[in-house]
Amino acid sequence: MPDQKLKGKIAVVGGASRNLGSLICKTLGAEGASVVVHYNSNSSKGPAEETVKAVKAAGGDAFSFQADLTKVPEVVKLFDEAIKRYKQLDIGVHTAGKVLKKPIVDTTEEEYDQMFAVNSKAAYFFIKEAAKHMKNGGKIITIVTSLLAAFTGLYSIYEGAKAPVEHFTRAAAKELGPRGISVNCIAPGPMDTPFFYPAETPESIAYHKSQSMNGKLTDIKDIAPIVNLLVTDGWWITGQTIFANGGYTTR
Repeated sequence: MPDQKLKGKIAVVGGASRNLGSLICKTLGAEGASVVVHYNSNSSKGPAEETVKAVKAAGGDAFSFQADLTKVPEVVKLFDEAIKRYKQLDIGVHTAGKVLKKPIVDTTEEEYDQMFAVNSKAAYFFIKEAAKHMKNGGKIITIVTSLLAAFTGLYSIYEGAKAPVEHFTRAAAKELGPRGISVNCIAPGPMDTPFFYPAETPESIAYHKSQSMNGKLTDIKDIAPIVNLLVTDGWWITGQTIFANGGYTTR
């Protein structure tokens, strides 16, 4: 087996049962990490267990844990279980999110509260608990969206709920810097996963594709290596939002 850069390291991955979260788990496992595979609902239990098997097959160790990350006591339980099982924490990657594409005039208070709970509150307390439990020299990464650099309508509640995570990240990077802990966001373009399509039409999908290099949506395989870089050789990068989107948006 080739040299494993994360041998002996422990990672918690939020939203890890499917798509990008699952691939990140497998990527970290292939580098020798032990991974806590978080999933949210009963419907995700099966895919989470498949991810656990894949991590072990890739060369790491793993177990799954269910938690609603919009509830702080459950975020606490997730990290407590990681420490109970593995005795340490080195990496925290938060991928969970929820999209809503809707005009402002049609958005309800209930939708506002739910979107901020999933996209903002969950990320904040994930970062907090990761920081509390993490060894010096650790890494924290949150997945946001390239819409943070867009001038567009209809995504106000999605990009608005993701926007605070950049500020959480910069503050955490400054606060945790003396401990050698890096904190970053990755902002993919629209990703070719089931997460993307329900909010879109054939016309909008074609438009999103047309705005990036090679006329393609972001592939999860384009993002996982960036996570791997940030938790290994890219340790000197901190407090940043990395727009990995094939030129879809920029600042």
